[in-house]
This record gives sequence, structure tokens and C-alpha cells, in this order.
Amino acid sequence: MPTAPFRRIVTGHNAEGKAVILEDAPPPRVVRIGGENGPIFYEVWNTRETPAGIDRGSGEPHEEGVVLAPPKNGTRIRVLDIPPEGDNITTMSAEEARAHFAEVGAAGASSHTGEAGSRHAFMHRTETVDYGLVLEGEVVLIMDEGETTVRAGDIVIQRGTNHGWSNRTDRNCRIAFVLIDGEYDADLAGVFA
Repeated sequence: MPTAPFRRIVTGHNAEGKAVILEDAPPPRVVRIGGENGPIFYEVWNTRETPAGIDRGSGEPHEEGVVLAPPKNGTRIRVLDIPPEGDNITTMSAEEARAHFAEVGAAGASSHTGEAGSRHAFMHRTETVDYGLVLEGEVVLIMDEGETTVRAGDIVIQRGTNHGWSNRTDRNCRIAFVLIDGEYDADLAGVFA
């Protein structure tokens, strides 16, 4: 069950250069991925370059739908509601997992092999640094080796690693992610090629 919506408050500058509030409303793009039991993506904001341009009030760069990774040389902030996990996760095929990631433009991020040794159907890797801040509930962070439960107030720094998220409770987990475009060192890039 998703939790209450939240506000996206965007600031800017007026003609005199004074700080003003430009927008105060829920995020305009909210999409459920993977069917009725899939996570809900609240797309909050993205930037297209580093350093990010700051002007009087141009607004967020336009995007269609939901894209998992941030723009090249850019950033993305999103909030994700992860519902309790159902039995369909344990029987999901590699093709079904890739189809879910394809909904967010990232079929290649899926690392679910469909074999008995796969740690979770939604294991994936992106060439990004992600800051994940758990806002409410809890979720299990699954790695190639090991896992840990993260709870409200915990922060995960995801550094281009293969991982999955598993909500093993009976309550929604809400987590905010700040995604930053990254690039693997040459020694890691060769491993993932």
C-alpha cells in the first residue's frame, strides 16, 4: 500500500534576483513499474550537466516516462515506494525481469540470470553513484555476497554495484534516491564488459 503523496517545492529567482518559490505541488511524474505489485516511481527532478546550470526559473529538463539512470553527466532524484514482496518474485524468469527493467529504459541493467543461484529477480547494476535514504519502513539490500536490512533513517551509498531490494515486511518502504552519473575505473570496466 503506497503512502501519502509528498510535495516537490522548486525555488528560483525573480526578475530582481530575489529568491522565490516557483512550484509547490506533488511530483508531476508518478509511474508504477512492473504491474499492480510493482514499485511506484516518483520522479522528482533531473539535471543534464555538471556543474548544473542555475538560472531564474527554467524548470526541470523535460523527460518522457521514467528512466532508471540519470542523464549522462547529470543527476536524478526520485522517491520509490517498494511494496511488500510477493511470491511472484521467486518464480520470475530472467526475461520477465529484463522486461520490468525495460519499462525504465534499462533492460541491460538486469543481472537476474534465471538460475537457481540468482540472489533476487531484480538484481541490477548501473554505472552510477546512488545515495538511498530510507524515509519509512524497511527493505533488505541484497548484494552478490551478503545482505543487510536498512530502516528509516539509514542511508545507502551504492557505488555501481550489483544489487537488489527486497521488502520482506507487510508494509510499504519509501526510499529517496539521488543518482549521479558515474564511470567505472578501467579495472572494473573490464570485469563488467
